[in-house]
Amino acid sequence: MSFKNFEGKLLLRVFLLLLSLSAPSIVITNGWAELLVFLVPLLLYQVYELYHFLRKAQEELNLFIEAIQYRDFSRYFSEKSTSPQLLSLRRGFNQINTTFKNINQEKETQHQHLQRILELVDTGILSYDLDSGEVVLMNEAMKKLLHLPFLKTIQGLVKRDPGLYAVVTRLPPGIPKIASIQTPSLERSTFKFMLSATVFQNEGRRYKLVAFQNVNDALEETESEAWQKLLNVMTHEIMNSIAPISSLADTLKNRLQETVVSGVSSHDLEDLEDGISTIKYRSQGLLKFAQTYRNLSKITTLSLEKIYVQDLFLNLRRLMLPSLAQKNIQLTLLLTEENLSLEADPNLLDQVLINLLVNAIDAVKEQPEPEITLAAYSAADGKVVVKISDNGTGMSKEVQEKIFIPFFSSKKNGSGIGLSLCKQIIMLHKGTIQVQSEEGKGTSFFLFFK
Repeated sequence: MSFKNFEGKLLLRVFLLLLSLSAPSIVITNGWAELLVFLVPLLLYQVYELYHFLRKAQEELNLFIEAIQYRDFSRYFSEKSTSPQLLSLRRGFNQINTTFKNINQEKETQHQHLQRILELVDTGILSYDLDSGEVVLMNEAMKKLLHLPFLKTIQGLVKRDPGLYAVVTRLPPGIPKIASIQTPSLERSTFKFMLSATVFQNEGRRYKLVAFQNVNDALEETESEAWQKLLNVMTHEIMNSIAPISSLADTLKNRLQETVVSGVSSHDLEDLEDGISTIKYRSQGLLKFAQTYRNLSKITTLSLEKIYVQDLFLNLRRLMLPSLAQKNIQLTLLLTEENLSLEADPNLLDQVLINLLVNAIDAVKEQPEPEITLAAYSAADGKVVVKISDNGTGMSKEVQEKIFIPFFSSKKNGSGIGLSLCKQIIMLHKGTIQVQSEEGKGTSFFLFFK
């Protein structure tokens, strides 16, 4: 509205100037040449006033562009000590600055929120650029583990522990490995850690995310095997949640930088708000999962809530969209009832659907036209059915009979944790999970809720 007022004032000045320019011809035609004595000064005044108006507007615009360039969103253009002609323009600049400031504050708040979550997780987390080696993330648990306050590149790990550097850089995704780390103290104590890695790509750059979990006390006598399986579960769930959160956060950061250059539209604001809300929602779920469900035996009670399936699907799509877009995978949402709802624990149900979506993404990645479908409907017996289907490679009948067995995996680098955990969570909801698959045609998982 403010810019429309400015535009109106500018058009009014141009119109009056054109009117003044046409007046001399009318005066001369009618023989009133003496009136030119009054018209010429008026014309000169209008030209000067228009020039002065545009020059002031240009100065205001330059100040605004400078503020945007240096991200000085705190700059305020006074609306009291300015001419009425520029008042609307300054109001517009202040509105844009306020919008940018709010977006920046929300982004900073969400970044701090995510950082707090990473600090609360006991697992050491290290992420670095595979091409340049630049370390982009190292949480407090990782700093304490390495006794390093800062690590600029992964190559800097050579000075701290050459053996650990070799293990980290050679660690293949999806295959946990035990590594020993010596403390730099006089006692030179040795601790054993479970390392697990995942690799993801964003904006053309490849990143490796490595999780370090202390298993020194766990690897003793008969408890060693049980604790190793437990860490597989936790690492699997943390990786499945952190990778899309990190990818989405980076996408939002790039989107915000683009808006600084090209301007902010209402559509951009909605996308940023939706993305930030999705990160916050999933981060809270991950934090609750990490704090409350640290092993399979503790998942015995549910925090049931009424969940609208449409909201559930939309949150999942926003969370997984960057990962899907990188692999050119089409995600389709199908709902027969707009207000379809079910009673479930939202955090655990999110873990189930994220696991199934990650598996579906892996299944369709080699397809020429990869597609995943999320559908939900009410069955004839009153049950709510959630269906996750893909057009991937499919599974043989032998594999289908074993996929819910703990630690069984048909993948070369699979842990065999995800689907068994999914089944246990669905059973806690007094529901069932079924699979239908055909080799070469795709796979569908059905979740039945009472």
